[in-house]
Amino acid sequence: MPEHVDEQGLRELAEERLRALAGPQARLRADQWAAISALVIDRRRALVVQRTGWGKSAVYFVATALLRELGEGPTIIVSPLLALMRNQVEAAAAAGVHAATINSANATEWEQVQDAVASGEVDVLLVSPERLNNPDFRDTVLPALTESAGLLVVDEAHCVSDWGHDFRPDYRRLRTLLTELPPGVPVLATTATANDRVVHDVTEQLGLGQPEAQTLVLRGPLDRESLHLGVLRLPTAQARLGWLAENLPNLTGSGIVYTLTVATAEEVAGYLRDRGHEVVAYTGRTEAAEREQIEADLLANRVKAVIATSALGMGFDKSDLGFVLHLGAPSSPISYYQQIGRAGRGVERADVLLLPGREDADIWRYFASLAFPPEPVVTQVLAALNGADRPLSTSALEPRVELSRNRLEVVLKVLDVDGAVRRVRGGWEGTGEAWSYDAARYQRIEQARQSEQQAMLTYLDTSGCRMEFLRTQLDDPQSAPCGRCDNCTGTNWSNEVSTAEQEAAGERLRRPGVEVGTRKQWPTGLATMGIEATGRIDAGHAAEPGRALGRLTDIGWGNRLRELLASDASDQAAPEDIVTACVTVLAAWDWRQRPVGIVAVGSRRRTRLIRSLAERIGALGRLPVLGEVAVLGDAPHRANSAQRVAALWNAFEIREPLAGRLAGVEGPVLLIDDHVDSGWTMTIVAKALRQAGVPAVLPFALAVTN
Repeated sequence: MPEHVDEQGLRELAEERLRALAGPQARLRADQWAAISALVIDRRRALVVQRTGWGKSAVYFVATALLRELGEGPTIIVSPLLALMRNQVEAAAAAGVHAATINSANATEWEQVQDAVASGEVDVLLVSPERLNNPDFRDTVLPALTESAGLLVVDEAHCVSDWGHDFRPDYRRLRTLLTELPPGVPVLATTATANDRVVHDVTEQLGLGQPEAQTLVLRGPLDRESLHLGVLRLPTAQARLGWLAENLPNLTGSGIVYTLTVATAEEVAGYLRDRGHEVVAYTGRTEAAEREQIEADLLANRVKAVIATSALGMGFDKSDLGFVLHLGAPSSPISYYQQIGRAGRGVERADVLLLPGREDADIWRYFASLAFPPEPVVTQVLAALNGADRPLSTSALEPRVELSRNRLEVVLKVLDVDGAVRRVRGGWEGTGEAWSYDAARYQRIEQARQSEQQAMLTYLDTSGCRMEFLRTQLDDPQSAPCGRCDNCTGTNWSNEVSTAEQEAAGERLRRPGVEVGTRKQWPTGLATMGIEATGRIDAGHAAEPGRALGRLTDIGWGNRLRELLASDASDQAAPEDIVTACVTVLAAWDWRQRPVGIVAVGSRRRTRLIRSLAERIGALGRLPVLGEVAVLGDAPHRANSAQRVAALWNAFEIREPLAGRLAGVEGPVLLIDDHVDSGWTMTIVAKALRQAGVPAVLPFALAVTN
């Protein structure tokens, strides 16, 4: 304990700051004071695992206020989301603590914020985990912050663990930061969602840098008496959407409706708005300024519901959120518990309802496919960096490896944390340090993921208490039947949906057609692969914006298209319902000039499907089918744009009689394919057609990935 510390006086000051933060009736919980005193008086490291709404942020804001009173430096809070940062800055001000942030949304303010921290004007600095490895921040700002810090806080600490449900490689950088803290700097880690495995992992890491120190773990019951859980099974996507439209007004207050994909969030929000409901979509595609406005509207109850993906997750705090619904089941009971924890913090009752869909498992498999790649691919990344004579940017590295941009960035972050590569100005470089692929660890993580998916399926079918099930999954030692969920009470939401609402929802979901954007820029690095294509795609070689029948991630046409285009589906003639829907899309297309003919993209796997679709559309639209662009061998799918372009560059050929027919074409041609994923097949085939004399190319496909 530091000398001359008045423990009773600190306790009174802590209570005073808590009342300023949470209201005149607020009193410190026993575990809140236990954590604060461990940090301020004993300068220990602590892990607090408590349900959302318990008051974890109060612990670090009050502790900050006390440490500042004792003359200590500012608190550094590593916080994962901008929404969380905005809420915390406001909460800190209520406690008399001046907080500021450094994140991707306020780059123009970084220097000003850093100066304010250095001069002592800022009590709390919130930074994103990604910022910890920005070269300028890491090398010039972070060392001084670390040296002067009075407290380090790791919020949403389950992200530190490989076993956490929302694993983020950047959080693993905290392991390095913990070892570099000066002696005596207390550390607080907080989370609401950690089972025994995650608690052990995080606790072990909190001991880094001072192995003699025992981390204090404060773990409380995870039940919240306001939450009323239920599962409602409905037979179809239109029944679920219709049920939501009919029942949304009956739900108390405002809330969140979670979906598994961006496409579903946008589709659901659009339908509900058409039916007169005040709702808005919130996804990873939503711009930062728009996100902030949506959060403000939800906090002020100006909207009935936000239709959101997991982008609206950790840290969003609305005490009177009246409901959380899920259209589609998350893949893990732990992540499900984390999301429903948004509701019922300051109200007596909040409804939590899950409406599973038959497409859920397909979506789980898709996201699982984006996991850490196999050893040969990772070795390829290392070899490329170690063999380069200069740092490589991500875009320069991309043509040399078999990874998409997003997966490449994850691999680089993991290798960076492991010391095998280093981010520097100008990109990335290999360190030459020995590195081995931890196959056993990745296998354990994969097994854990599969186990969580099975547990989620069990949750849907359980006849026992649903809250007890979730608490057991989180290893809550105090779990017991809640007495409130649908199974405990024997009461369920009605699954009745009016015929009119089901028909309206069905009509919306069956409404075909999505716009398909065009590629405007060649990927960088093609010259290293022997391809002379750089910069913007020549306007004389480009395709027009296209159309597709639907997205594979849609809850409407997506289900039908996934069946038709599945890897194990047989090649068949285009089904009549598909042809009819395609004609509807084409009839609604506001093209500047009607196409004068049809060209099909050659295929090895779906020859019959594509040819028959072209023929049927040609017959119904009275358009001649000019022919098919020949595919030369197999053009294997590649993981990123540069590799994909290289694989496709010489994969297609315009042969006679198609070449002769194109020479006399005086208008646009409709280019038909089965599926648009990266968009490069359409781009390269359109380039060939334009070079053959076609004045414009209108791409059309059955499906687009997302």
